[in-house]
Amino acid sequence: MKNDYIAIACKTLEIESNALVEAMGRVGDEITRTVEIILACRGKLVITGVGKSGLIGAKIAATFASTGTPSFFLHPTEALHGDLGMIGKEDAVLAISYSGESPELSSILPHIKRFDIPLIGMTRNADSTLGRYSDEVININVSAEACPLDIAPTSSTTLTLAMGDALAVCLMKARNFQKEDFASFHPGGALGKRLFVKVSDLMRTENLPIVDENTPLKEALLTLSEGRLGTAMLTDESGKLSGLLSDGDIRRALLSETFSLEAPAKMFATKNPLVISDATMLASDALVLIENKKIQLLVVTDQNGIIQGALHLHTLVEAGIS
Repeated sequence: MKNDYIAIACKTLEIESNALVEAMGRVGDEITRTVEIILACRGKLVITGVGKSGLIGAKIAATFASTGTPSFFLHPTEALHGDLGMIGKEDAVLAISYSGESPELSSILPHIKRFDIPLIGMTRNADSTLGRYSDEVININVSAEACPLDIAPTSSTTLTLAMGDALAVCLMKARNFQKEDFASFHPGGALGKRLFVKVSDLMRTENLPIVDENTPLKEALLTLSEGRLGTAMLTDESGKLSGLLSDGDIRRALLSETFSLEAPAKMFATKNPLVISDATMLASDALVLIENKKIQLLVVTDQNGIIQGALHLHTLVEAGIS
């Protein structure tokens, strides 16, 4: 008999989504008290668990750490063999065990409580060993696992992960955590780049292809080729930017009756090109300018029009600016 995999997948999603909906119906003041415990913590939130609970705990710890709550994951077995010292007296602990009876986890609970460290338990059974040791218990019971044998942690791990996310979001709201804060924890991510990378961080400032506007076109072409920007920057007698000579300008010049390699470069250059005089502009904003104007190169000058650098579209793309 051929399996209907689409139906199986949909049934799995239905069972797991039902577990989340059921949990919504029983959420109460324990969430508020848990958030208050974590907010009052002057150290780190240590998350611990074994097996699938440990894997989920590691992800929850990462979510907390990236959203303003200092956190790390500690495996109970490693804690029993010396790493228990990683838990400080100003820390709080979030322990995860669906049954509440994981032997490795149960073994470290007395040591945690001996130092009067706040303990939050995530378990289906408040009367379990974990539940009895905990100062606050978050119920992660599910009526059924999505596993057809009702054995493999599926719905229960989904719910545990979702409860961790719910706590993280509560803490973000409590701390008024903004996207600028998130970006500061993710400087290498897309958001961090959009909010922190400036034109000055990416613009080229050395070996710029700059020539006097009266330079013969054939010499300007040499500078253009060696500059590897596809453009030469022209300056007037005062040293100010007066125009840009691009590959496109050269192609158009070839169609002109006045074309001559001996003619001054300014005859064929683009006058009054788009420039910016603020190198602290966000690179993402510079990209918007470049795309809107359909240009390849953005020249950066000082307030007097003296060239300070140049930012090419390809540089922005390679840097991951979007």
